[in-house]
Amino acid sequence: MKLNEMLGIKYPIIQGGMANIATGEFAAAISNAGGLGLVGAGGMSADDLRENIRKCKTLTDKPFGVNIMLMHPQADEMAQIVIEEGVKIVTTGAGNPGKYIPAWKEAGVFVMPVVASSMLAQRMERAGADAVIAEGTESGGHVGEMTTMALVPQVVDAVNIPVIAAGGIADGRQLAAAFALGAVGAQVGTCLLAAEECPIHPAYKQAVIDSGDNGTVVTGRIAGTPVRILKNQMAREYVKNEKAGMDKMELEKFTLGSLKRAVFEGDTKTGSLMAGQVSAQVKEIKPVANILEALVQECAEVIQGLK
Repeated sequence: MKLNEMLGIKYPIIQGGMANIATGEFAAAISNAGGLGLVGAGGMSADDLRENIRKCKTLTDKPFGVNIMLMHPQADEMAQIVIEEGVKIVTTGAGNPGKYIPAWKEAGVFVMPVVASSMLAQRMERAGADAVIAEGTESGGHVGEMTTMALVPQVVDAVNIPVIAAGGIADGRQLAAAFALGAVGAQVGTCLLAAEECPIHPAYKQAVIDSGDNGTVVTGRIAGTPVRILKNQMAREYVKNEKAGMDKMELEKFTLGSLKRAVFEGDTKTGSLMAGQVSAQVKEIKPVANILEALVQECAEVIQGLK
């Protein structure tokens, strides 16, 4: 069974829970276009999350979900808001959601944690997760070490619940590859940054479109907080000082508020322009419905061609 059949959506595609980007409005646009929109709690307060969930409800009658970054100081409150607001799908990142899963399951929530290893996937299955999102290091934002090509089949072999592939998926060829690896669907993020409906600053969108195939870098890998972003002045200074052994607290001065500067102010020099390695495949700004339709149509053509 494909992901779309499990969740009652048109396409087997989930929107990544991008902090400061995945608003209620954007999630609704994704859901209305046939994917699964997510309200991303990262960068929001608990009250903001509730407001965005309610906003999304007014804009779509299609299924949508919430992504909770478990390192958020209000994660406990956000987990409860999901139940109170009747949200039926949750994805999680940056931590172990085990303590929330029993209450979510009792409330009828479909739970999909993001994992970067087969060991964590097994732990999530034992904790009661309905599916896992295996995210490779090609993705934008916080990353693990394993590539999607290596990670997904190992997770598929390690668990008995559905696996969604994430990281490095921006066109139909990569979606077809995800299915070949055993995934039931895909989570995408970078290819949605250039959607007309995406709320990031136009300068951020243009930076994604202008990036080359070697246009991203991982900052914080030495410090143990790896984040993939587009190469810019901030990224180069960060990596240079990180290699020189700068203290972690000093390094954080480079990134403090940097994502919000990128998203809201279009600061392409000192902002954190989170994007995956597929950014060079993003060529133009177009409606999200066109992006999703092209992904699925090309995937079908690729699979048919392989037959």
